[in-house]
Amino acid sequence: MAKTRTAFYTGSFDPVTNGHIDVIAGAARLCDRLVLAIGVHPGKTPLLSAENRTALLREVATPLLSATGTTLDVVTFDDLAVDAARRAGATIIMRGLRDGSDLDYEIQMAGMNAVMAPDIQTVFLPASAAVRHITATLVRQIAAMGGDVTPFAPAAVVQALKDRFAQR
Repeated sequence: MAKTRTAFYTGSFDPVTNGHIDVIAGAARLCDRLVLAIGVHPGKTPLLSAENRTALLREVATPLLSATGTTLDVVTFDDLAVDAARRAGATIIMRGLRDGSDLDYEIQMAGMNAVMAPDIQTVFLPASAAVRHITATLVRQIAAMGGDVTPFAPAAVVQALKDRFAQR
């Protein structure tokens, strides 16, 4: 029986953007099982609840992963990513790179993770040109000010943001 290659992709996913989807699609081509891991930090107040982000990730990622036969899991974690990756049975940590500043930070993180968890390999996926400029922070800011985030996020996320800001 072939070994299952499990990849672990962390983020706040607050909100899920087309940039995240780009990494998810790339990761799906490299693993058999993809665990999307939502970082939850007690000191931070996210725009969308962990439950909401979980549901949105499942909704937007399931069709992508189904097309490649990749299994999807969505989890939350509040400790070290390498510890959460181990609990998930992952041997790969996926990271997306938009530019050189991302690379500098991610190389440092990969080095630290490699010391703490030498059994887990970090894999970098460069962002596609069409999504390289997208950040969740900017999507949140645009949505909060009533701007159209349709070019930057999946339709389900756009609607969730409209609903969230309509409550204010």
